[in-house]
Amino acid sequence: MNYFLTQTPVKKLILIDGNAIVHRAFHAMPPLHSPDGLLINAVYGFASMLLNLLNNEHPHYIAASFDLKGKTFRHEEYKEYKATRQAAPDGLYEQFPIIKDLLKTFKIPIYEIEGFEADDVLGTLAKQAENETDILTYIVTGDMDTLQLITEKTLVMTPHKGFKESIIYNAQKVQEKYGLSPAQIIDMKGLQGDNSDNIKGVKGIGPKTAQTLLQKYQTLENIYANLDEITGSTKDKLSNDRDSAYLSKRLATIVTDVPMALNLEDCIAHQYEQDEVLNLFQQLGFQSLVGKLTRFNNHSQEKKIQDSDTQPALF
Repeated sequence: MNYFLTQTPVKKLILIDGNAIVHRAFHAMPPLHSPDGLLINAVYGFASMLLNLLNNEHPHYIAASFDLKGKTFRHEEYKEYKATRQAAPDGLYEQFPIIKDLLKTFKIPIYEIEGFEADDVLGTLAKQAENETDILTYIVTGDMDTLQLITEKTLVMTPHKGFKESIIYNAQKVQEKYGLSPAQIIDMKGLQGDNSDNIKGVKGIGPKTAQTLLQKYQTLENIYANLDEITGSTKDKLSNDRDSAYLSKRLATIVTDVPMALNLEDCIAHQYEQDEVLNLFQQLGFQSLVGKLTRFNNHSQEKKIQDSDTQPALF
């Protein structure tokens, strides 16, 4: 269904990439402490982002996902996956339980499963939501890997300017930024790799060469099917690292068939108890966020009786 052409009324589903947003909040906010002395800068940044989403986007449904400790199926295939990542800064991981309590107080469900990353969970939930005729999904993240999930019914929203603004990616914006379609993001990773995840790609192939090859041949598989047409050092690099290229593409591919089911009834927004949230904010010392909470709650009473929103002018 093409929402741009039909202007079909939609209901918004917001899916929050918990780990990506928490990390961004931690580094974006100065050190803050609760009245009890706990470091809570990531909690504050996350709460501020959440209230901005609720106030500005008025979602009908909202859910979150987090990575779990332990190895995933990607580690089973490639034991060095993410092996070069630096240890988290002191005080970051201690804030995750508080953030999960915050989400629970807002009655926002958390989807997570051992053996898979949050990206896989988000991709699965977004794909299931696409089976609904009237839902448009926004994946809220700072992880550009999720651009591969973009369709007519799934968009990616990244916080900007200290969580006060957002950039929304659709297929057109991905094309403008990378010169590729969303589906080609995994082929790009197969060629150029991804240092943050220790995905090797093809040694010596950078973004520009990857883009040029994919614009001509469309996919990694088609590049290798037409390897005889490619000349010079590029051909040699591709030949030498064929196995690495295919492995890298597999590692970069977000799976969308995680064994879990999206329950939209559990994800209905605005169904929290305001007193519970106020109590939590007071415990954390978030007095500056109380006004945003009140504005959201008052407005939500109007929004939750509506069955649909119109498609925003994103396309």
